[in-house]
Amino acid sequence: MNLDLEGRKALVTGGTRGVGRGIVLALARHGVDVVTCYRQDTEAAASLERELKDTGGHHHVLRADLADPGQITGLLDECRTRLGRLDLIVNNAAVISHVPYGELPPEDWQRTLATNLTAAHLVVQGALPLLGEGASVVSVSSKSVEVGIPLRAHYTATKAALHGLNRTLAREFGGRGVRFNVLSLGMIHTEAVDALPDDQRRAMVERYAGKTSLGRLGTPEEVAGAVLWLASDLSRYVTGAVLPVDGGIS
Repeated sequence: MNLDLEGRKALVTGGTRGVGRGIVLALARHGVDVVTCYRQDTEAAASLERELKDTGGHHHVLRADLADPGQITGLLDECRTRLGRLDLIVNNAAVISHVPYGELPPEDWQRTLATNLTAAHLVVQGALPLLGEGASVVSVSSKSVEVGIPLRAHYTATKAALHGLNRTLAREFGGRGVRFNVLSLGMIHTEAVDALPDDQRRAMVERYAGKTSLGRLGTPEEVAGAVLWLASDLSRYVTGAVLPVDGGIS
């Protein structure tokens, strides 16, 4: 299907691995010019640059720690210089750790809040001059918001806050024709899953696959499909929504 995305401009945060990488590559293959960022130098960033070069288009992979507001400003300046405007923002960058709530250090709380929530706020706020009528903002959240997961209080709190932020922004900027939506993800099979020890990986995949209606984990490409739809004019009357991409998990 031709989604008519050729020539559109996008910023995807945290786009070198996992779900973010799947989104970046899908957008590039549909003719979107993409800027994405990463926090630490890794082979994943270098390999993404090579893959984007082979894909064609005008793409840029930049280093930026989104817990630092100054680096967010620099990232948006690069978007302004390299792309001129933004038709799509995907707030995907996030950190996660597993800590008993009673032992959660203030620095872990602050780092998670800064990266998962405050960064999304600062990216959108700073990008407002670049967003014209028809622009789409997508924030990546988690089904953990609905059920709660032990040891992830700080992570779940930030993802829940994204829902409220996006609903409010949808109301505030609807008159400008800018849409704000959230993807609520179930268990997605990424390289982080593959990196687990064999027995632990098999147990986790079996456990979560058994919770879904489709009987399997999702893929980054399937998350990217939802982003493509929200980036396209097919979803032009969808805003303020939370779209489950979870395989019918319960």
